[in-house]
Amino acid sequence: MPDAASENPAPRRVDRAGVVIAAALAVLAAVLVWDASKLPSTTMYGMGPEAMPIVIAIGLVILAIGNLIDALRGKLPPRESMDPKPVGLIIGGLVLLIAIIGFGGGFILATSAPFVTTSAAFGRRAVLTDIAIALVITTLIYLAFDKLLTLSLPAGPLERLL
Repeated sequence: MPDAASENPAPRRVDRAGVVIAAALAVLAAVLVWDASKLPSTTMYGMGPEAMPIVIAIGLVILAIGNLIDALRGKLPPRESMDPKPVGLIIGGLVLLIAIIGFGGGFILATSAPFVTTSAAFGRRAVLTDIAIALVITTLIYLAFDKLLTLSLPAGPLERLL
């Protein structure tokens, strides 16, 4: 006959990191709603530009509630140890994106940088292939926005050739 201790396993502890993540998601949702409320309404009826940030905020609140429930129940999966290299690569790609646009490098080069660094962060080693893929994809995106939609994107040396 099993003893009483084996039938009632000890309850898991509250996952404090999970609670912090839930709170951060809720704060981000609040910031999005606040920011959306500051947008000028350009439509007389229907949805304006503030609709999408509010939709995203609702999704973040749902994620925050679910994360909080699991954190309080102690049911979040155990976390692995963090490897800072992939995070550094992705952040480096975003910094490159900002720097390239800031120095006039244009959309194609700027958007290719985070594509390549994110690919490397996920363990892909074919850097030259990733650069080629990124340049082709971002060129197609640039052409679609510039020529088909007639929306302007940051122009640099490559964009001037097109």
